[in-house]
Amino acid sequence: MLHVNFLDPFWWLSTAMVCFKLFAFGDALTRREDAFRAADKKTKQFWLVVLGLALGVDLLFGASVLGMLGLVGLVAAIVYMVDVRPAVRELTRGQGGGGNKRNMGPYGPW
Repeated sequence: MLHVNFLDPFWWLSTAMVCFKLFAFGDALTRREDAFRAADKKTKQFWLVVLGLALGVDLLFGASVLGMLGLVGLVAAIVYMVDVRPAVRELTRGQGGGGNKRNMGPYGPW
């Protein structure tokens, strides 16, 4: 049986790391492939592999705050969220369901 100590701060940090990596992987999964190329970032498949490996290592071997692979995966997720996601998101803003459409006219934003 899995024993969880809710008072352990390292458990909370490990859980937060896994959730952050899961969110980054899910976000990369929902973005369009051509937006990655247009933003001059690595391909969508590259980011899915890197973020998937980071998440998979944590889920298979346990997320450890002090583990080297966990920290490398965390850095990859941070790079995606800080650098790649804003660039890809800016290119796809207004397309699909995620853009702000309040100031959209019939021929574009005003």
